[in-house]
This record gives sequence, C-alpha cells and structure tokens, in this order.
Amino acid sequence: MSPNVLRWFSLVAILWLQSINGTNLSFPAYSSQLKEFLSISQLKLNYLSFASDAGKVLGFISGIAAVYLPLPLVLLAGGSLGFAGYGLQYLCIVKKMFTLSFYHIWGLSFLAGNSICWINTACYIVAINSFPVNRQVAVGITASYQGLSGKIYTDMVQTFFYSSQREAASGYLLLNSLVPLVGCLVTAPMLVREAKATSSSSWDINVGFIVLFVVTIATGIYAVATSLLTVPAVLVLVGIVLFLLAPLAIPVGVGVKEVISSRRSQQKVHDLEVPVEEDQNKEEEEQFDEKVIVGVKEEVEWTKLCKKLNFWIYFGLYLFGPTVGLAFMNNLGQIAESRGCAATTSLVALSSSFGFFGRLLPSLLDYFLSRNKYMPSSPVSMAVSLVAMVASFLVLLIDSDIALYTSTAIIGVFLGALTSLSVTMTAELFGTKHFGVNHNIVVGSIPIGSFGFGLFAAKVYRDRAALDGRFDGKCYGMYCFQTTFIFWGTLCSIAAVLAAVLYLRNRKFFSHKR
Repeated sequence: MSPNVLRWFSLVAILWLQSINGTNLSFPAYSSQLKEFLSISQLKLNYLSFASDAGKVLGFISGIAAVYLPLPLVLLAGGSLGFAGYGLQYLCIVKKMFTLSFYHIWGLSFLAGNSICWINTACYIVAINSFPVNRQVAVGITASYQGLSGKIYTDMVQTFFYSSQREAASGYLLLNSLVPLVGCLVTAPMLVREAKATSSSSWDINVGFIVLFVVTIATGIYAVATSLLTVPAVLVLVGIVLFLLAPLAIPVGVGVKEVISSRRSQQKVHDLEVPVEEDQNKEEEEQFDEKVIVGVKEEVEWTKLCKKLNFWIYFGLYLFGPTVGLAFMNNLGQIAESRGCAATTSLVALSSSFGFFGRLLPSLLDYFLSRNKYMPSSPVSMAVSLVAMVASFLVLLIDSDIALYTSTAIIGVFLGALTSLSVTMTAELFGTKHFGVNHNIVVGSIPIGSFGFGLFAAKVYRDRAALDGRFDGKCYGMYCFQTTFIFWGTLCSIAAVLAAVLYLRNRKFFSHKR
C-alpha cells in the first residue's frame, strides 16, 4: 500500500476512533439513574463526574508513552483502560457480581477518563504527522467526529437497551466499555506514526479534503435532523454507520488513481522526462511544506512549559472557558430535571450533534479562508466563542424549554469550536515535536475546573433543595441553577479577556502566520 493511500486510511481510522471515544459525553444521559443505582447525593454524583475529567490529569503519561511506544500499542492501552474502567463498574453496579465502595467506583471512573487521553493522543499525532501542512484541517475534522459520540451511544442504547431508564443506564456502561476497545482493535493496524507521501500533488489533497468536508457536513446535518425529529433509533443508527463508512471512498479513490497513473506511465516511455521534472517540483514542494510547518512560534519541551507566561495565560483561558462548558454538559441531566424537562437524552444528542459542527467549523474556515486577511487568529476565534457562551448562560435564566434547547445547542457548538481550536493553539504556541505531552498538560485544567465549578453547582443545588424542605436531595425550579449560570457566565467572560491578552502578546506571530 502506497504512503498516500495509507495516510488517508489512517485519517479514516481516526474518524472512526473519535466518533466512539467521547464516552464521557454520554454521562448526562444516565447520571440521574446512576445516582439512584448507587443511592448517592448530588455532591457525590458531582465527584463521579469529576473523576472522569480527573483522569486527564495523568493524560501527559500517554504523551510520553507515544514518544517511545508504537502508536497502535498506545491506542490499545487506551481501549484497555476504558474497558477496565467501565466494565468493572458494569459488573459491580448492574450485575452485582461483587461489591465496591464509592471510592473504588470513583477510581474506575478516573481510569475510564484517562483512557480517552490515550486514544486522543494517538489520533492527534497521526493527523499532525500525516498532513503537516493541513494539520488544522486534519485535526479539526477528526476531532469533530468525537462530538458525535454522545449521539451514537444514545442511539445504540435506544436501539438495544431502552425498555426502561434503568436498563438504559446499564446499556451506557456496557457500551462504553466494549465499543472503544473493539474500535481500537479494528483500527490499530491502520495507524502509522508518519506516512509521508512523496508522490502526491496538492490537487489530490485538496480534492480529498473537499470530499471529506462534504461527507462530514452531511453527517452533521443528518445527526442534527435525527436529533430534532422523531425517527426510529435503529434507522438512525444504520444511517450513521453508512455515513461513517463513506470516507473510505477517499483512500480507495486515491489508490485507483495511482494504479491508473502507474499503468499510463509504463505505456508512455517517451514521457520519462516529465515525471523527473514533476519529482523535482514535488521535492521543492516538500521542502516548502517543511517551511510551512514552521507555522509555530517555538518548539517548547514539556519540562520547560511552566516557565512560559503564554502557557499560564492559555492554561487559565482553558480553565475558565472550555472547562466551564464541560461542567455544564456534566450537569445537563440535573439541569433538565430541575426545570421539569424529561427529554434528557434528546438534549444530550442535540448538544453532541451541534458540538460536531462546532469542532468542524474552525477547520472549515481555516481551509477556505486561510489566505484571507480577515481570517481571525485562534485566540480571536476563542474570544468570540467564549462571548457566545456567556450569552447562552444568560439565556438559560429564562424559564422556557426553548431557552434550554437553544442554549444547549449554542454551548455545544462553541464548546466544540474551542476544543478544536485548542489543539491548533497548542501546536502554534509550543510546537509539534512535544505536542502529545504539551496538550495533555493544557487539558489538565479540565479536572480542576470540573471539580471546582461542578462542586459549586452541586452545593447551590443542595442548598436550594434544603430550602424547599426536600429530604431526597432533589431540587425543582429555575432557582436550582440560577446562581450557577451567572457564575459560569462570569468565568467565561474572564476566559474571553485572557484570549484577548494572549492575542495581544503574540499578535506579530499571528499576523505573520496569516
């Protein structure tokens, strides 16, 4: 198999992996049932939600492992950790095969959360190395598919486990343990650390990405439409599988084109001088590509990261921005319940589908507008996204299901955009050589914010329930999360200011890059 075909196959494999790797995105859909399963309070449920995010604290280990181990092994390690984390919870909570304390369950959730980092690390490294010049596009498209995870798991549960809410909760745990591991086993042989194509033209790459954009957008439209309309879950699931298989047309097409070109070159012996000229041009193009990859400010080793002021500004931005969005998603089940909205699974599918488009949006703009002088830089795009999230939290203060659905969709879009932009920003500010470790250190802010901001929400929720005189710990009414929404909106405002500061500190670099 030629390097050109191999790198496209690797990209398709990454799409599949990312579409099933967001196991934590389905937590809101079964959190209320898990709370009843374990007979725990809202505070303890927040601790469990935090545990999954806390696993990212040790995410840098996957980055270090990726330096020394083959990527398929890193991938399988991630799948195995998730299998153990969710699988043991399923056997304990659902099958009652043995008894574990709350702290053991917390540890298993931590393990499951860490597994996501291993799979993400392998995917990002392959995408960046396979398409160094188009790394924003490659990473953005593949990352967008992780936004589909909540939708995919919800549809699978509704197809196979939805006889009752209790069975649905057990279905999420079982699928979260099995599906990523099977996905890793299937795709591991397709991943290569670096597949440099020496005989590809920019035209081939452009056509490949345009086709991929069309398939990706069609997939997103399908996901959003089936989230808003009443369609049998089994039909929705079949459709998603077909859309996930569609990108295979790209490596197959590239392979067919190479075979045809090879046969033509063999028949036309008198044109041998032309390929030589083309090879020289391609070598020059590759040398140019090596320079374009210099779209990074500096290469920073992870051991020296903490000495950089840019890192701490960026760390704070991520802590007060994307992490707040994740805290909202983690509490989406309780937010919907407190407002009397029973369609929690629909909200999860909606946020997942719009998150898909949000993750794709930066890549789409970068690919088609990268040479436009009005194309905003990553920090500016982040600031705009954060301002939109602030507005969404204010809309949530309105007592209306429409406000809930609208805000959930908007937060899903811009949280997805921030997630995609953060991958690019890490590479731009701190380089690609140590990306695996550096980015996992940045996302280490997630557990800090998830715990702190989630704990704040849980305490406000508990206090409001106590004022109502409820002994079951449940709170109903707009005031259950009203203070929390204002607090979260304020944090996003701080993050928007930090994004502006980061741009001003590095405006020469971003202006030169554009």
